[in-house]
Amino acid sequence: MDMEQLTELAALTADHDPLLGLRALARLRAETERSEAVPVRRARDNGATWLRTAAGLGVPKQAFHKRYAGRGLFGGRS
Repeated sequence: MDMEQLTELAALTADHDPLLGLRALARLRAETERSEAVPVRRARDNGATWLRTAAGLGVPKQAFHKRYAGRGLFGGRS
């Protein structure tokens, strides 16, 4: 998704129709999660620990592990 599309979705979150705003938020959330996975994978591939990668996202290690467990990003490193 390009910056123009993201900007349009962000603007829709303030629409007078709350259901339209919620749908825009759901799409933004999905795009953010997809985009987040790329640098997370890079960090893990470069040897970053769970703790350092979680800190980079500003989330607790446990929340990070819950989100990414089973995606093949951990490789036994902690």
